[in-house]
Amino acid sequence: MAESARNETGGEFASSAHGGTGGRRPALSPSRASDFKQCPLLYRFRAVDRLPETPTKAQARGTVVHSVLERLFQLPANRRDRATAAELLTPAWRELRTEQPELAELFADEHELTEWLDSTGGLLESYFELEDPRRLDPEACEMRVETELDSGVLLRGFIDRVDVAPTGEVRLVDYKTGSAPRQVGENKALFQMKFYALVLWRARGELPRQLLLMYLKDQQSLAYTPEEAELRRFERTLEAIWQAILRAGRSGDFRPTPSRLCDFCDFKPLCPAHGGTPPPYPGWPEAAQRTASAEHGA
Repeated sequence: MAESARNETGGEFASSAHGGTGGRRPALSPSRASDFKQCPLLYRFRAVDRLPETPTKAQARGTVVHSVLERLFQLPANRRDRATAAELLTPAWRELRTEQPELAELFADEHELTEWLDSTGGLLESYFELEDPRRLDPEACEMRVETELDSGVLLRGFIDRVDVAPTGEVRLVDYKTGSAPRQVGENKALFQMKFYALVLWRARGELPRQLLLMYLKDQQSLAYTPEEAELRRFERTLEAIWQAILRAGRSGDFRPTPSRLCDFCDFKPLCPAHGGTPPPYPGWPEAAQRTASAEHGA
């Protein structure tokens, strides 16, 4: 998700764009679709060039919270309480730090790390104010989903949690470690959830009854009920985004879209809109070129 450090770049290309895709088909993920909508050049830097970005405490916090909640639901229902969540916090952080040693550089000393862990634990406390995990039996947590649309576009992503009621209704749940957003941010969050709803619907033939966003920082939830006609329109939107990505990929013309978000972008020094120079375009991955050619011929 946007707040976690989970890397969805691999959702597009399995290996470095400089060396091809290793035979894996390119796919569209919600994060990369949002990137292209926000700024095509941002998409290029992340999905094609795959340039490194500086990790942040907020991203690490999101990853740790997601990891703790995933582990919590692996336990018997009677053990899913606040104390257990608190016990899982430090091991989850240590595991993440082992996988990404550079995260240790985020903290100047142990005191700063302790404060960060305490604030992360506060988000887990907030989670228990929103629901009681002992009363839930999720079908899956951190579920990898993938489907191919009739147009040939491959969609791929991860869903935080999938709940299935005894009567069969499906609910998709997404944890957000930030505050509930204003209208623009809310639309972006719903874009992500509609993406997952569409993937699940196309992959399993089940239209989710509810999309639930849980904002842990301010203990708010946003529930949304998708409709079939709406998801069909959303499917056409994703197809249009992917066609635009393919056109940019063939030409190498990923244009920047300056906005207030530029001040938070790691790639600002490389952006021509701010006087920078992008690295040489490595070319669109071969597997994507073959897919694009086939679709163009069709």
